[in-house]
Amino acid sequence: MKSAYLICPNKIEVVEKPVPTINEGEVLVRIKAALTCGTDLKAYLRGHPLIPMPGPFGHEFSGVIEDVGKGVNGFKTGDAVMLVHTAPCGDCVYCKRGLFNLCDTLTKEMMLGAFAEYIVVKERVVRQNMFHKPENIDFEEAAFLEPLSCIVHGVKALNPKKEDRILIIGTGPVGLLFLQVLKSMGISVVVMGRNKNKLALAESLGADKVYNYQENPVDFTDGFGFDSVIECTGQKEIWVKSVNYVRKGGMSLLFGGLKTGTEVCYDAGRLHYGEITLKGVFHYTPEDVKDAVNLIKSGKLKLKELISGKFSLSEISQAFEKLSRGEGIKYLIEI
Repeated sequence: MKSAYLICPNKIEVVEKPVPTINEGEVLVRIKAALTCGTDLKAYLRGHPLIPMPGPFGHEFSGVIEDVGKGVNGFKTGDAVMLVHTAPCGDCVYCKRGLFNLCDTLTKEMMLGAFAEYIVVKERVVRQNMFHKPENIDFEEAAFLEPLSCIVHGVKALNPKKEDRILIIGTGPVGLLFLQVLKSMGISVVVMGRNKNKLALAESLGADKVYNYQENPVDFTDGFGFDSVIECTGQKEIWVKSVNYVRKGGMSLLFGGLKTGTEVCYDAGRLHYGEITLKGVFHYTPEDVKDAVNLIKSGKLKLKELISGKFSLSEISQAFEKLSRGEGIKYLIEI
């Protein structure tokens, strides 16, 4: 089979390798659609601690079951499926406390290699986080399940009220998914970014107002401040600025990840006397994945609007070159 390998930063090669065999409880999926994401781009540009090089990468995908291992229930060869690339162990101290997104072995057991013809789905994913794809959902829409599960987890952390006004900073796929999920709940959402084309897309997807970085979005609230701010850029300076837009008693949701070891300094008075909550949010739980499946099935989200183009597996480098120049939101890699 063919598989895209990230050899080193800024270098991808499509290699030939044997179709993998499966063990008990696993399934082999023939990939139909795979999507690029921000983590893939970080790895492409500078490497990533969770994506070894040289090696396979990509983790947002959907496909058709090619083979079923012994002991698998509810799935058979030929089934179209939508799934995510991780699942909790259920046995560690965090899982036993219901903190499944913080499972000790979660990132150690990730499935990487969605930019390929086939992938082995691990037993824990088959059992917890793989679902039948309805016929009315396209494979590219189904491939959004993983990032959407992360967004669902973030929205639950916010616990927004109908009367809330929320600011999203960042117009990448994460920010635009947050926008759509919150608007589907009837919440007022403002988006801030630097790319005028992406801001225009945010407006077309339902943003109540868009601002560039030179403008002050707090004007939308008549100076009161937003009930919540969602940081979606993963930039240190934006983490710091996010609290400037939050009202007293509000929350800054720090979704965009920074490199481990990065230190961020805040005005202590702003946090203390304003009683502002800084909330980190990471990954998803099996319950979040189920909710994301239902969101996709609902048809409320315009997921295809976030796909800026399509490339074959042999053209995958072109997709990442475009992303590295800030062009597009996500690209579909058709296998």
